Amino acid sequence: YCPSCRKHTKHSVSQLKKRSARPSSWGQRQFGRVTAGYGSQPRSEQKKFAKTAKKIVLMLKCSVCGKSHSHRGFRAKSVKFKG
Repeated sequence: YCPSCRKHTKHSVSQLKKRSARPSSWGQRQFGRVTAGYGSQPRSEQKKFAKTAKKIVLMLKCSVCGKSHSHRGFRAKSVKFKG
């Protein structure tokens, strides 16, 4: 379904990649303050991981109007696209 056309149309599907963090955002400034100076990371490194799969977000592009929107993420180890 395309929210701009308000119709059910064919969409091309691609996987959305994570963008690099903005260096001037609050979280990055806070992280820079904490890691500045002598010493290592603010928290110890994780030894075990609870989640083994990343959340995958799909980017859907409408074939009629050309607008794209993202689909809610779901957990999967790998995703393969045909064609």
